[in-house]
Amino acid sequence: MNPTLELQLKTLPSEPGVYRYYDKENQLLYVGKAKNLKKRVLSYFNKNQGGYRTRIMVSKIVRLETTIVNSEYDALLLENNLIKELNPYYNVLLKDDKSYPWICIKNEKFPRVFLTRNLIKDGSEYFGPYAKPKQAKILLETIKKIYPLRTCNLNLAPEKIEEGKYKVCLEYHIKNCEGPCEGLESEEDYQNKIKAIRGIIKGDFKIAKDFLIQKMMLFAEKLLFEKAQEIKEHLEILDNYQTHSMVVSNTIDDVDVFGIFSDESAAYINYFKITNGSIVQSYTTEYKKPLEESDEEILEETMVEIRQKFASSSKEIFLPFHLSVEIPGIKLIVPKVGDKKRIVELSEKNAREYRLEKLKQVQIIDPERHTNRIMAEMQKNLHMPVEPRHIEGFDNSNIQGTNPVSACVVFKDGKPSKKDYRIFHVKTVEGPNDFATMEEVIYRRYSRLLEEGGELPQLILIDGGKGQLSSAIKSLKLLGLYGKITIIGIAKRLEELYFPEDPIPLYLDKKSETLKILQRVRDESHRFGVKHHRTRRKNATLKSELEEIPGVGPKTIELLLSKLKSVKRIKESNLEVLEEIIGKSKAKVIFQYFKES
Repeated sequence: MNPTLELQLKTLPSEPGVYRYYDKENQLLYVGKAKNLKKRVLSYFNKNQGGYRTRIMVSKIVRLETTIVNSEYDALLLENNLIKELNPYYNVLLKDDKSYPWICIKNEKFPRVFLTRNLIKDGSEYFGPYAKPKQAKILLETIKKIYPLRTCNLNLAPEKIEEGKYKVCLEYHIKNCEGPCEGLESEEDYQNKIKAIRGIIKGDFKIAKDFLIQKMMLFAEKLLFEKAQEIKEHLEILDNYQTHSMVVSNTIDDVDVFGIFSDESAAYINYFKITNGSIVQSYTTEYKKPLEESDEEILEETMVEIRQKFASSSKEIFLPFHLSVEIPGIKLIVPKVGDKKRIVELSEKNAREYRLEKLKQVQIIDPERHTNRIMAEMQKNLHMPVEPRHIEGFDNSNIQGTNPVSACVVFKDGKPSKKDYRIFHVKTVEGPNDFATMEEVIYRRYSRLLEEGGELPQLILIDGGKGQLSSAIKSLKLLGLYGKITIIGIAKRLEELYFPEDPIPLYLDKKSETLKILQRVRDESHRFGVKHHRTRRKNATLKSELEEIPGVGPKTIELLLSKLKSVKRIKESNLEVLEEIIGKSKAKVIFQYFKES
């Protein structure tokens, strides 16, 4: 497997969508759909994967592309559109199986209406595709019960009807057809039915419903309740039936859609081409920022380039925001609500996911570049004079003021440096006082670093709000470090970030990598503090139990615990083991005490 493909497989999104495989000649091999792109694509590269044909195809894959959609159903329809549009080599044999049915209104005199999987360019109208054929069949059956239509393929030219060339068939006698072949139904009446049927297929049921309601009431007045019930069931089908679902919407036709997501170094642009309500083209690219261009400037430039690349002639373009540029003959639209807004959001989502995939690849290939990018981003987001290469986080742990400890964790280049972690046993504070504890610990930590000439951090993170932050600042001022080190507090409830002398907290995007680093520092300081607090409480409990034994002092207790680690193991030890640790006389006292208890 080539390194590019291996890297792509490691960074696939776990969302519904469509995937495309390409060979070394950049020829499209296969288009497939997935509820979970990561799981589905990785399954092809499993050693136990299926038959000979699949293994041959997989051996040719050198790269892949993905497009995210909102649901598995949308992925299924988009897959179908792309297969028809792009005709991938390995989809050929599957094309008939994978092709979903359409409802066709045939381009002919007295048009037939039927279900088909073959689209013929003869002027006929096709509605679909229907991912659930049963749904389309129910709709067709309902239509034919409401409007009798011909099913024969006779050439019903006016002259042939006038000549009396045809005779009505069984369909006429069982009332499934009104006999246009013998001139018993006019072409105008028939076309009115087709007009109503076209409306039903598109989702406009008003004409059909009005007709059904009148018919149902008529049957009810004549006490034909079974027939009235049958019509009522047809009405319920129309009420519950949602017209065929497309990837976007049947109200959107021949439109280009652009979405963009950017960071400090690059912008990621997604392009959708929509025809007849379906996405027929999806393309995402990365634009490196040589300068600090705005998203508007980048989109103006890339939009024209991408449209030229795909020879687009669409007269409408959907965008996430307004642009200053005007394109002659092209309408630029920024949708506010509905399907148009949702398709722009989907385009932006594809741009974001493409960026995440690229960043994951960079993290694997070039960890240093990945770290440099995050550090630069943190410096900007936190308004720091330097990058926070060295971060120290603090958290207090105590229960009802007993055995209080404060944890200090150290992160270097965004990663934990566990050898530098420290635990502080609070000395000057009595009772549960987080503010005073924080003041003591910050002073002790940095006074010692100053004395020893240790490395000072660029960022101090305090687990808590304004109170804890203010206490920490007092100590930094006493030490002359205030203003030389960036210090912030992080409150758990809404992840507010508090800065000195600023009453309004900063809120970062929940997906921000800066926030994720800060959360990790906070969570690690909490974990480390709680762990040592529990250990201290446990040791205090153990010591108190051993202290109840007459003649056993603190040194003996410390020696036993250092060797056997717990009271349980001390209780279970035989006399010989105890004698080796603390001598015969004391061993006998402890052994006898636990034996009698």
